[in-house]
Amino acid sequence: MQFTRSPLPDQAAFRDVLGHYCSGVTVITAMDGDEPVGFACQSFQSLSLDPPMVSFAPAKTSTTWPRIRRAGWFAASVLAEGQHDLCRQFAVSGGDKFAGVAWRPGPSGSPRLDGALAWVECEIVGEVEAGDHVIVLGQVLDLASSAGSRPLLFYRGKFGALAD
Repeated sequence: MQFTRSPLPDQAAFRDVLGHYCSGVTVITAMDGDEPVGFACQSFQSLSLDPPMVSFAPAKTSTTWPRIRRAGWFAASVLAEGQHDLCRQFAVSGGDKFAGVAWRPGPSGSPRLDGALAWVECEIVGEVEAGDHVIVLGQVLDLASSAGSRPLLFYRGKFGALAD
């Protein structure tokens, strides 16, 4: 049987269909010298158990990603329900994203956001160009979660939460 390739879907259709996939929301952070930097990221996932690794995918146009790359380390804070304003604060370009944000440095110095459901601290061990994004590979060095919270979810362009 011969496979016939159809035209690629347009961006609006791609976004609409893939928007049906519910994701958690993270904020990827690092220290650029003495300045904390970070951005909101939905494309974060577990990658490997042995060794423990995660990945995330910033846009090639990101102005924050080169600053995190330079650090060589990052923390991913998994946002809890009710932290949508925090997500929005880290989703914008420019400005002081850390204004009014409580955080603590992890062993690498990367900011761990207070109130997050979980955090994972990693060393950057590789990256792969993929379309208009870069897939970043992180070796997990430290991690923890907090009890009693639920994740902030993103579905079809809106924030949501788990139901009982």
